[in-house]
Amino acid sequence: MAPSGNTRVSLVLAAAIVAISLAAIFIRLADAPGIVIALVRMVIASVVMAPVTVRGLRRTPLDRRAFRLTLAAGVLLGLHFATWITSLNLTSVAASVTLVTTAPLWVALFAWLFSGRAPSFSVLLGVVLAVGGAAVIGFGDLGGGPAPLLGDGLALIGAASAAGYLLLGRTVQRSGVGLDAYAGVAYAVAAVVLLPLPALFGLPYLAYPRTSFLWMALLALVPQLVGHNGINYAMRHLDPTLVATSILLEPIGATLLALAIFGEVPSALTVVGAAILLGGVVFTVRSSERPSVEASPPEVPGA
Repeated sequence: MAPSGNTRVSLVLAAAIVAISLAAIFIRLADAPGIVIALVRMVIASVVMAPVTVRGLRRTPLDRRAFRLTLAAGVLLGLHFATWITSLNLTSVAASVTLVTTAPLWVALFAWLFSGRAPSFSVLLGVVLAVGGAAVIGFGDLGGGPAPLLGDGLALIGAASAAGYLLLGRTVQRSGVGLDAYAGVAYAVAAVVLLPLPALFGLPYLAYPRTSFLWMALLALVPQLVGHNGINYAMRHLDPTLVATSILLEPIGATLLALAIFGEVPSALTVVGAAILLGGVVFTVRSSERPSVEASPPEVPGA
């Protein structure tokens, strides 16, 4: 018996969450500089998506304004992956993935700053909880990597840039541009933005083991295309708040995988801080105004 519509969407969402939870593991196994991993990830994703992107652009071409916004979104997406992937080499998986999944919190804050819509008391309470949780993670993560506080800061920059990417993508798609056209162009722009960075930092482009490129390819195919596209599909059929909240399971999955594969045990303070932070994000998301399903919100990038 074929699964019902809702069951099928739920299975897709579950598979997407598993896929994005693998991102941090693939990045660690790639054992290459974060900027290089981010570049290879976006290049492979752009190439694989190219045929779909071309068809999407024929159906819903970008006008001048949509093109400018998509360019900006691609720049932010490149910044998101460059900072977050780099953070995984500096701090623990638990801290990095928890902090980067605060993107919905930043969406609420940016919407307040740029739309002038004051947040409710419950939203502010959620923000305070999340900030408190992040502070606890910072204290608990002091021994979690070679430069844990820098890694935590980069993960937060990755979350904020992902939020900007979300808001720009929402605007582009509400103007009538299809998700395939928007996402494909944004991925390509991110790849172009990342292209010169290894040279600027004196890093080689190709001098890495074949296994490194294998893990980078899997990063593009599984977390990027299966994970992100699965979340996109779920966003079209389920309550966006439900999907955004479900993505907060990613830190749990990534932490358990890091424990099983690398033996990386998060500190007690990191676990407590993560619980407080994620609780604050859930509170903020559920207290914010829910967008309509018909608006077809853009993807919520996690890993």
